Amino acid sequence: MKTLQEAIIHFSKFDNCQALMCKIRWPDGVVRCPKCGSDQVKYLENAKLWKCFQKHAKQKFSLKIGTIFEDSPIGLDKWFSALWMVGNCKNGISSHEVGRALGVTQKTAWFMVHRIRLAMQDGSFVKMGGKGGAVEVDETYIGGKARNMHRDRRERMIHGRGTAGKVAVLGLLERHHEKGSTVKLNTIPNTSRKDIQPLIRKHVEAGTDVYTDSHSGYEGLGGDYFHEFVNHAECYARGKVHINGLENFWSLLKRGLRGTYISVEPFHLFRYLDEQAFRYNHRVDMDDADRFRALLKRVIGKRVTYQKLTGKEGETPVF
Repeated sequence: MKTLQEAIIHFSKFDNCQALMCKIRWPDGVVRCPKCGSDQVKYLENAKLWKCFQKHAKQKFSLKIGTIFEDSPIGLDKWFSALWMVGNCKNGISSHEVGRALGVTQKTAWFMVHRIRLAMQDGSFVKMGGKGGAVEVDETYIGGKARNMHRDRRERMIHGRGTAGKVAVLGLLERHHEKGSTVKLNTIPNTSRKDIQPLIRKHVEAGTDVYTDSHSGYEGLGGDYFHEFVNHAECYARGKVHINGLENFWSLLKRGLRGTYISVEPFHLFRYLDEQAFRYNHRVDMDDADRFRALLKRVIGKRVTYQKLTGKEGETPVF
């Protein structure tokens, strides 16, 4: 498979969906019960389910159990098509477009796309940088422009000037000369030193070359890192000292948010950041099929409910 059309045709057959999911879930070829881990299971052909012979609740299980697909009535053929589109559309794809393409309602497509964004989250604890490594750090504000808002929304969200009504985002970009740079993103309360520096120290290995702008929130990093900054009032680059990589990424991110999603609620922003970071980090030496498989491997062990997405149940974003 190289194209979306080929993927749709291939996954229109349930056996192909099942074979790929089994390969992802059980690489050694032995199907195990997700409840107890036993391999004493039997496949029920008519129901397309497995049954575990150990005595416990929920002996029957499907391929969707324990994945972002759990409890979804949508078939795997449509789920795989959605994964392909979200994982490969450079500037993102709206839930309206996904709904039209798959023949589902916009509400259903919105829920599906947010589940896919959960799979895109990177829970890696590997720190960026290291000896000889270089990491760019920058912050930006994301939010609608007051002049583009309806008066009611503007009065509700904008209470001040400049950054009022916007969300601060911290970005870390690790430079790689061969495989392409990678990023990590997170929303932060504000751009003060106490909010920025703990995240830098958590995710960047000591001794790394760290490049920033002249923002005061980065003062004091020199004790743990080889910190250099560029003053944008004077120039944008001084040899290798620049943050142009992150500036380019911010441009790509904001074009997607403004052009595709139009308006993103602040409490959902971190999900859209995960989406853009995934595509950016998997852009080099990968085609559409490779990105699809990389995303499919992440669907296991993750789940988000509609109650959490709509604010009826608390959820803490992962950075």
